[in-house]
Amino acid sequence: MAEGKQPGQPDASNFVLLEELDQGEKHGDGRCSYGLEDPNNDTMMYNWTGSIFGPQHTPFDNQLYQLRIYCGDRYPVEEPKVQFVTRITMPGVDAQTGEVSFKDIDGLERWSRKYGIAHVLRCLYNKMLRRESRVRQIPGPDFPLPK
Repeated sequence: MAEGKQPGQPDASNFVLLEELDQGEKHGDGRCSYGLEDPNNDTMMYNWTGSIFGPQHTPFDNQLYQLRIYCGDRYPVEEPKVQFVTRITMPGVDAQTGEVSFKDIDGLERWSRKYGIAHVLRCLYNKMLRRESRVRQIPGPDFPLPK
């Protein structure tokens, strides 16, 4: 623990997450949104939730997909861990666990500390629009993955 830092007190790296929280609360685009999972108890801002509203005229149309996002203590240097909670069949997403493989998602294959949660969600939304995602049959969102 850094000298002079109290337990549970955010350090300088959390300012990136504070900016992202502000961005997520004020600048949603109607397709993707995100926020802290438990803002009252997650002082380190590690656990986030996200949602993507499925693009029109795709197999994902009019479905709301929920995600868990974990930004560890090395974020944004290291990519966050992202998992669909709502079951989805899409290239780059493990069908059993919902875990997202960044190497298989355009725009995420080479993580940069300049990226953020909004960028991750936009890239996943764009993947839903791609031809290889459109031809797949997907289970409905009524089958959430186990916690």
